[in-house]
Amino acid sequence: MNPFPYMAAAILLGALVTIQPLLNAILARSIGSPYGATTVAIFLAFLCGLAFITLRGNGGEISVRTLTAVPWWVYLTSVIGVLFVAGGVVIAPVTGAFLFFVCVIGGQLIGSAIMDHMGAFGLPVREISIQRLLGLTLVLGGAILVSKG
Repeated sequence: MNPFPYMAAAILLGALVTIQPLLNAILARSIGSPYGATTVAIFLAFLCGLAFITLRGNGGEISVRTLTAVPWWVYLTSVIGVLFVAGGVVIAPVTGAFLFFVCVIGGQLIGSAIMDHMGAFGLPVREISIQRLLGLTLVLGGAILVSKG
């Protein structure tokens, strides 16, 4: 399978995600609350998810049985989503989109390196190497350079 179309799609999604905190910040200013804006954004995302399921007909088996079979901590993904949206609403207007996302990407790389190193959530273990540490250092150094520019 050719990975390049998926890589291009991921790049496009990454570019689209940069718009999200900026639009949410406008919504927050309009309604007077970053948390209200987060609630509206997450609710509309829920409605979009329902629309996808309805249009595509592929919602899987969503039932009490399947949902209760999932470990409770898997549902922390929802809390993380709300924290990301609310954090973007509050942080991006202060830092600007570029610095916000450089820091987010730095955090994602640190977190993913730790997850790989631990073999978390069923991942194969990929120990942190000198090359990986150097890569992380470059990204974090880039965040510092961006903040100075």
